[in-house]
Amino acid sequence: MDVVLLSRIQFALTIMFHYLFPPLTIGLGIFLVYLEGRYLKTRDPQYEAATKFWVRIFALNFAIGVASGIVMEFQFGTNWAVYSRYVGDVFGAALAAEGIFAFFLESGFLALLVFGWDKVSPKVHFFSTIMVSLGSIFSAIWIIVAISWQQTPAGFAIRDVESPAGVVQRAELTDFWKVVFNPSAMDRLAHVLIGALILGAFFIMSVSAYYLLKNRHTGFAKRSFVPALVVSAIASLVIVYSGDRQGKIVGEYQPAKLAAMEGVYETAETGTPMLLFGIPDSETKTMQYKVEVPGLLSLLVHGDSSKPVAGLDRFEPDVPPVAIPFVTFHIMVGLGMYFIVLTLYGLWCYKKGSLFQKKWLLWVFVFSVVGPFIANQFGWIAAEVGRQPWIVYNLLKTGDAVSKGLAASSVVGSIVMFGVIYIMLFAVWIYLLNEKIKKGPESVSTSE
Repeated sequence: MDVVLLSRIQFALTIMFHYLFPPLTIGLGIFLVYLEGRYLKTRDPQYEAATKFWVRIFALNFAIGVASGIVMEFQFGTNWAVYSRYVGDVFGAALAAEGIFAFFLESGFLALLVFGWDKVSPKVHFFSTIMVSLGSIFSAIWIIVAISWQQTPAGFAIRDVESPAGVVQRAELTDFWKVVFNPSAMDRLAHVLIGALILGAFFIMSVSAYYLLKNRHTGFAKRSFVPALVVSAIASLVIVYSGDRQGKIVGEYQPAKLAAMEGVYETAETGTPMLLFGIPDSETKTMQYKVEVPGLLSLLVHGDSSKPVAGLDRFEPDVPPVAIPFVTFHIMVGLGMYFIVLTLYGLWCYKKGSLFQKKWLLWVFVFSVVGPFIANQFGWIAAEVGRQPWIVYNLLKTGDAVSKGLAASSVVGSIVMFGVIYIMLFAVWIYLLNEKIKKGPESVSTSE
């Protein structure tokens, strides 16, 4: 069995499970700041009850996210030792910054957020809520910086260093701020944070819609649902612009990835069409059953519908696979369009005063929370698989980055072990989440 493929599968499974939680943590954290801010301003007990309820959900999600994330760091040493040695000076700086400036900030104020309601003043508690939310955002910043550096390296120099294995090459940090502001970092960060905000909003709408359908905690549900609906509608529109920015950057710095995500096998003589649908055929290197808009991809990438976009034929032999990036990217885009339609229709119904009377629409919101989870996962898959065969783009290939002497049987065994543990963690998360939702927020004596 191929050790490289097994190690890639192992890392993909562990990070995909972990990535269920950070976007939701970030999204919920931002809403906690809003809800508690509204409580301090209005003294409406429904906002206090809403904040306390979502804090419990946030804390559960944070705990599972931390537990599932520890495994990934060990894999750098066990499965990807060559990669770790190569990028350690650069990647390690970003991870250290994440621990110092983000994790300790978030976890340090989390105790006040969860247990400090009756022990500190409302303003101090609100400050702790802001710090926890900022901590989750800072964590995303440094992780995205590290990931983006692998996609668009900057601020480093390749040097030969002595090692037990002889002279090896290593990427050494030369300009920290060039690493932080590498060509794709800030646009990728914006895209990730907006995606997290959409997930947090849809999660809140899902739970709130469920309460409204069951005619439980209606005051709390409406105060949670409406701002989440407004934010999700705005964020779903803004992420279209963010995605366009991302596409242009990928086209400039990683044209092979763009060709894979858009299913462009061969460079056209004139304008390149945008594929709306198609089935990649790796044997014939063509798209079957394709539906396309002539010249649209060229227009989006170059601003000129007649200027062709480079196809995979320009990058042989180092080309990424097409099927996975193409399918995941297009599903992500399709879900983004769905979010826009659903949230704008929801806002229109709210303006008309009929939103909370449309039970079918509330049920749609209950189940639509699955969409942002999938979109976040598929966006990551498209980005990571699309940069293959490079683990550090145009510098270090994935096949050369795996640990030497790593046995396939060891990797298989660890995949099985992690699979069992993660299934148990997921079951615990679902069980506790269900229990907290069934219990609901604290009862508040109001007219609603």
